[in-house]
This record gives sequence, C-alpha cells and structure tokens, in this order.
Amino acid sequence: MAGPISMETGTARPPERPMRADARRNHERLVGVARTAFAEHGTDASLEDIARRAGLGIGTLYRHFPNRHALMNAVFQDALCSLLDRSRELAGAEAPCRALVDWLGAIVTHAGEYRGLARALMSASQDETSALTQCHLPLREAGAGLLRRAQESGSVRADVSIDDLLQLTNAIALAAEQSPDDPELAERLLRLTLRGLK
Repeated sequence: MAGPISMETGTARPPERPMRADARRNHERLVGVARTAFAEHGTDASLEDIARRAGLGIGTLYRHFPNRHALMNAVFQDALCSLLDRSRELAGAEAPCRALVDWLGAIVTHAGEYRGLARALMSASQDETSALTQCHLPLREAGAGLLRRAQESGSVRADVSIDDLLQLTNAIALAAEQSPDDPELAERLLRLTLRGLK
C-alpha cells in the first residue's frame, strides 16, 4: 500500500518506518535535554551542547532533527497539546471575547517560558517550510474557532483576523521577554488588546 501523498510533488511517499528502540531513546533524550537547555538559555541554545549533554554526537542530533526549528517543534509538542486542549475548554465559554483573550494569554505565558520562542513563532508564521509551522497551523485553526465565535457574538469586530492576533500575541510575548523588570507588562498589553478587539 502506498504511503501519504507529498504536497510538493503529488507522488506517494513510502510509509515511515517505526523507530528502533535505541533511536527512539536517543530521540527522547535529545528532546528532554533540549527542553531544559531552551528553558535555561533560550531557543538559541547551542545544538552541540544539547547533543553533548544528551551523551550523543551532533550527527545523531541532526539525523533526528535536521535543523533548530525541527528540534523546537519536538520540544513544544506538549505545550501545543495543552494550548489546543485549552482552546477546546474555552470553546463553549459564556463570554467569547474573554475566552479568546484568555487563550491568547496562555500563548503569551507559554512563549515566555523560552526566550526566543516568540520571535521564532513570528518568523515561522511567514515561512511554510519551517518545521515550526507544524505548531503554528494547529494554533491558528484553534484560535480561528475562538475568534469566529467571538465575532458571531458581536463582541469582536469583524475585521480582526486570527493571523493578526497571533502576530500581536507573539509581539506581546517578545515585549515581555525584553522587559523582565516589568512582570505586569504582558497582562497590560493583553488588556489593551481586549479593548481594541471590541
């Protein structure tokens, strides 16, 4: 049976083989070490150092993750799942605009856990070839549902787009990252966002 169709060529790709046990262990070790390194040093942490801390060579890292964005995508899958779960929880909220802003606030909080993540997500939203697009697209879809509901309720202007909101959210996270002495900045900017949406 043929594998999935490649979007680039329209041809069938061979199905992916499951990872061997040792390869799976290496993959999980790299993701765990990268998660710690990104939290400690930001998303521009040394890939060589990540491989070394995992007890592996840089070639092994690149076999699993051909570039930094691929590694970041793997590291952020748990957070992505949490943000998607949160969007489903908020989908039936009584105040759709507040639900949308709460969800955007959860994105700001997540991005704030890793210095450089907001900037990377902003660039990935404009680059369909980036591995981080695999994070951006599900977030975009989840946010679009919350935005549509808020617009249908009349509490958010019809000319607001989810792409603009996600860029604004990442900009807020980036501003907060650059202003560590002002821990209330992100909340203030989100409140301004809420006023601007109405």
